[in-house]
Amino acid sequence: MAVIRKRTGNFLEDFTVGQVLRHKGGRTVTAGIHAHFTDFCYTTNPLHKNEPYANRYGYRGMVLPPGVAMVVAFSQTVEDISENARANLEYIDMRFGSPVYIGDTIEVESTVLGLRVSSRNPDRGVVHVQSVARKQTGEVVMAYQRKVQVYKSDLDAKVDDGEIEPKPVEVKPALPPYDPRAGYAEFAHLTNPDTYFEDFNPGDTIEHSRGRVVTDEHVWLTGMLDNTSQVHCNQTMIDRDPKRFLGGKLVVFGGIPFNLCLGLSCPDIADNSLHDLVYTTGRHTAPLFTGETVFASTEIRGKRDFPGREDLGILEVTLRGQKFDRSEGEEKKIEIFYLERELALKRRSHYSS
Repeated sequence: MAVIRKRTGNFLEDFTVGQVLRHKGGRTVTAGIHAHFTDFCYTTNPLHKNEPYANRYGYRGMVLPPGVAMVVAFSQTVEDISENARANLEYIDMRFGSPVYIGDTIEVESTVLGLRVSSRNPDRGVVHVQSVARKQTGEVVMAYQRKVQVYKSDLDAKVDDGEIEPKPVEVKPALPPYDPRAGYAEFAHLTNPDTYFEDFNPGDTIEHSRGRVVTDEHVWLTGMLDNTSQVHCNQTMIDRDPKRFLGGKLVVFGGIPFNLCLGLSCPDIADNSLHDLVYTTGRHTAPLFTGETVFASTEIRGKRDFPGREDLGILEVTLRGQKFDRSEGEEKKIEIFYLERELALKRRSHYSS
């Protein structure tokens, strides 16, 4: 009889530059995933909550919010890329294509673009990957790059240091055409009246009024996505070596504050959005723990016309997530999340009258 100690996930020395990872499992989007995450994150856009509204705009059903599509895809990559990670560092060029509906199945493939051992902490290093998510039709749902800090298993192991260029991936925003006979104005009361393209002024910053405390439910939500990263769920592992892990306690999966910030900003920014086009760059600037409350603000960076669509405009924003720390007596604001984002917004001139 043998005792076999299984090891899951890759460590830094297990990766090679150019390696292609076809992730296991795939994930069919259920009504439960859709409902739990749209409700938890306070998402208000009727495209994600109201099927007749989505149908009126040319979608065949309620659309999964882009941030939720991201965490469904992201979580499939965890076992291969970040199960043995210390921290997720950066999202790069996250572009959204085909809409995702309840019943769609997402599968993901990743390519290792780069590896670099830390000069300051030789027990870890950075893995740079490009991931592409497709649904069962073969259409690209999203493509993005990310950088993650991963531990080594063997301190003396050699690492395939290097960097290659990402492959070009065509990601087409799948926007239904504008139909002047559709009667959009009949549903205009379902969204806020001050979130059309015409309502935003570059240079303004909007402080969103709602906050959301994160409780131990984050473990359950993370498990719902099949995200197996141990820093989000294995308290015994952290208790055995607390100095090795951020804060010496479970860290909330970054996809949760990511979606929370999108949801908290939704009634003021994205209530009249038809599509998130791209997240140019994003990063988690501080960890989030159980019992902390997330707030958000959005800076309007710019506006431009949507090529070939007189009914839409593109809004360029910077979304920031914050928490507040009172441990030293005075309240201190701490930024936890940063995201540069572009959205396709409806013009009031075409949709509300």
